[in-house]
Amino acid sequence: MNVRRSAAALAAVAVIGAATPALAASPSPTPSVAIPDGLYGTGDPTYDGVWRQSLALLAQDTAGVVPADRAVAWLTGQQCADGAFAAFRADPAKPCDAKLMVDTNSTAAAVQALTALGGHAAQTGKAVAWLKSVQNADGGWGYNPGGPSDANSTAVVTGALVAAGEHPEQVVKGGKSPYDALLTFALPCTGDGAGAFAYQPDKQGKLTANADATAAAVLGALGQPLNASPKNGDKKADVTASGCAAPTTPEQAARNGARYLSTALARDHHLVSALPGAENQPDYGNTADAVVALAAAGHTDEATAALRWLEANAPQWAAQSGPAAYAQLVLAAHATGTDPRAFGSTDLVRLLDATGPAPKQTATKKPQAADTSDDDGGSTTLWVTVGAVVLVVLVAAALFLARARRRQQP
Repeated sequence: MNVRRSAAALAAVAVIGAATPALAASPSPTPSVAIPDGLYGTGDPTYDGVWRQSLALLAQDTAGVVPADRAVAWLTGQQCADGAFAAFRADPAKPCDAKLMVDTNSTAAAVQALTALGGHAAQTGKAVAWLKSVQNADGGWGYNPGGPSDANSTAVVTGALVAAGEHPEQVVKGGKSPYDALLTFALPCTGDGAGAFAYQPDKQGKLTANADATAAAVLGALGQPLNASPKNGDKKADVTASGCAAPTTPEQAARNGARYLSTALARDHHLVSALPGAENQPDYGNTADAVVALAAAGHTDEATAALRWLEANAPQWAAQSGPAAYAQLVLAAHATGTDPRAFGSTDLVRLLDATGPAPKQTATKKPQAADTSDDDGGSTTLWVTVGAVVLVVLVAAALFLARARRRQQP
């Protein structure tokens, strides 16, 4: 979900991080195209318009915000007739043609946002159908149709399938499902990067650990979307088990990947980006993605510690980077059950809202996830309700008897 590639590199090879194409870390101060009405952010949308819009809408939905109609209309207006989305279409009235570079990541992110908002079954149905039509024979997806599968693209499409009510294990090509594809990117439990995921194998077929791909693939292997909730980890509590084992199942691969992320975050509670010829720098976006993955995997302590680091250090990065960065932080807060309006001393929701058209409705407090635990909360509520009804009946009866006595008195 993270964006750390230059526009030139992205134009040549479309890349995402937990599926993020675009320039959240370095938006263009001088857009080469006019910023359309309804679009979030002021940076050049050429490489990330649909992505950042989708993340912004998804994050607002998790925070109880009802976005402006024109913000949603801008996103739906970007869809091609066959269901696919490109990173950005400057002229949505012009039909999509073979020259337009549609991609799986923009399409999958749009599916997740529009599904969360509701009322867009026609658009999401066409998008899901298109995604299925460009699935690779190994069960996965590359960034562009026909490109080799990668962990990030496969993961974000898997999340879109789940969000749309599909069962990824039943979405197969060549007898392979998305989960089968994700397993091919999982590193063994020995050697460098034990338990992590690679983005793609190199030309020699070697897998190299990639923290960004690992965060994405953990979510994908758990069958979770980008807005994974804090309760999801409870449903797969075994992923918190210690130790690394052969990644023969999606659950085991997710367990291994979460363990790798936990170890990487253990010392400083944040991940770093290593750029050639430069000193390592904190990687705020990848850290936010790792928080979501760890929370979904049930690693609450590690996720919370990293979130606290983000609270203290990431707001300035988000202010410089734009709506996708604010959205990543909102989703990280949501995954840990933290109110994004009290993100340290920062109200992330207010700042995200300010990057686009004024929302139709905004909540003052983050909506709480439904409690699906097997406690006696439901029975307690029932008895409280029954007690209240009985009390009302008794009071009414007492008042009736009192009036009756007064009528009988001479």
